[in-house]
Amino acid sequence: MKVLVVGSGGREHALCRALARDPRVDALVCAPGNAGTAELAEPRPLDVADPDAVAELAERVGADLTVIGPEVPLVAGAVDELRARGLPVFGPSAAAARLEGSKAFAKGVMTAAGVPTAAARDHTEVEPALADLDEFGPPYVVKYDGLAAGKGVTVTEDRDVAVAAVRASLRDPDDRVVLEEYLDGPEVSLFAVVTESGAILPLLPAQDHKRVGDGDTGPNTGGMGAYTPLPWASHGLSAEIVATVIRPTVDEMARRGTPFTGLLYAGLALTTRGPRVVEFNVRFGDPEVQAILALLSTPLTDVLSGRRAPVWRSGAAISVVVAAPGYPAAPRLGDPIRGLAAAGALMGVDVLHAGTRRDTDGQVVSSGGRVLSVTAIGSNLESARGSAYEAVSRISLAGAHYRTDIGDPSRMRHAADVHRAGTAPGEDPTRPRKKE
Repeated sequence: MKVLVVGSGGREHALCRALARDPRVDALVCAPGNAGTAELAEPRPLDVADPDAVAELAERVGADLTVIGPEVPLVAGAVDELRARGLPVFGPSAAAARLEGSKAFAKGVMTAAGVPTAAARDHTEVEPALADLDEFGPPYVVKYDGLAAGKGVTVTEDRDVAVAAVRASLRDPDDRVVLEEYLDGPEVSLFAVVTESGAILPLLPAQDHKRVGDGDTGPNTGGMGAYTPLPWASHGLSAEIVATVIRPTVDEMARRGTPFTGLLYAGLALTTRGPRVVEFNVRFGDPEVQAILALLSTPLTDVLSGRRAPVWRSGAAISVVVAAPGYPAAPRLGDPIRGLAAAGALMGVDVLHAGTRRDTDGQVVSSGGRVLSVTAIGSNLESARGSAYEAVSRISLAGAHYRTDIGDPSRMRHAADVHRAGTAPGEDPTRPRKKE
């Protein structure tokens, strides 16, 4: 097979790495790609937001399968255009991708399907939205309705900050903002491949770390690190999430005449009242997929097609994001990156590129806010964590920052305590709960 991977981040490097190990794949193209994917796949220029350009490139390179990484081309309708031309593609239609493209739409689907989630209200005008803030918080949760590269969510105890987030989300007449109740408890990511027949193949659950700073401080980001599996989670957690979240959502989308196929991601909070959905994505998450695919032993194309259920290597994997100075607000770009070979030489370590490019001298330099995803596997999480941070220490990027608490044992003990608390019977999950 020749496979075209669309995108340019750490997720796409992880996909290319897994596809390069797949015995069915003998040629890879990554468009537009980055300095890391260029070592595995032929790079091609591409405007990923243009569905016609995506389909034309797939035709031009003779792709037997196109795997679309980021959300923008999915929401724009790239899958629809590829299918209209009879080209094999992995991903949802534009109509189904609204599960990520509109948080208000996703809430409507969850309500209709009976999926447990945070109580929420959406608004298109500032004053009614501000009037609702005190109904939910503090902590206040303000979400821009559309795509925002993982940075459209504000969680704060400060009402002035929440008010500013509401106003920033409603700058244009077509904008919409979603206000939600705050969900306590550790967050978990579960990805599931949904086939055209409606079969659901769950992947390993992972935990992402969204806030920029240690201890979940600072603003939200696209993700600063992740690990899998979750040693503190119950063995039946994935099956529970499939039964209560993924399956009802897939069934509801089919009932609406917009069947979902591709990759459905459920981001959940494991609250003291049980799992609650925080958000849906319709593609592999970054940086969770870097850790998850590191443990996949089944050929990736077999999983994407639904031919085989995933089989996993023993052990654990962790991914630590190295970010550019100023990220997430205003990252500085163009700084040289050194030590990549030394970091990648460690046993079990992959240095996956996210925001990188080669300059005219062939030097790898930063080109995005999240620059690298340093991913390591080990016999257990402690071993993987040690290798990942050792690799990070060998990388030099002026002003770079990263979290030091990804996979921290003390954080996992807290997660285990909350998870064991279980669900309080008789509570209505759709009613906003005041902070005690």
